[in-house]
Amino acid sequence: MTTRAVEAWTLEPLVAFVKEASARLVLVMTSAGQVMAQHGFSRAVDVMSAAALGAAIMASTDEIARQLAQPPFAALNHQGERHGIFLGAVTTGRGKLVVLVVYDLDVSSFGLVQLFFEQLTAELRAASPKEGVSKQVLAADFERELSDSLNTLFGR
Repeated sequence: MTTRAVEAWTLEPLVAFVKEASARLVLVMTSAGQVMAQHGFSRAVDVMSAAALGAAIMASTDEIARQLAQPPFAALNHQGERHGIFLGAVTTGRGKLVVLVVYDLDVSSFGLVQLFFEQLTAELRAASPKEGVSKQVLAADFERELSDSLNTLFGR
């Protein structure tokens, strides 16, 4: 399976995390669902759907936390019969990122993913540019920017 990144500083931490946590699929994205790096996805439709759903779930849990008058939840985990899904938030120099991880329960575990997520968090914080948010994308450039990002993510 391939690992690709639109933002080069996310690649090395992601590759290490995938190997150590035995993750099947991983997305590193902004809280708005803009994908910065991915591992294991083969179709752009799957990446965009997973990113939108992951960002929406994190936004929902942030709102629940707000209504409970507590800080946002740092992570969320769901387990099915064969797979687990882990969503975690990382605050970096580029703002809040969301990491979506799908793992096979016969190869990995929530504990293993959680352990190496802490390491991924530290590595992303250390590697992230300190300038803040990336350049604003103009509406006229949106389609080209999206196409370029998808081509990078899928090696085209």
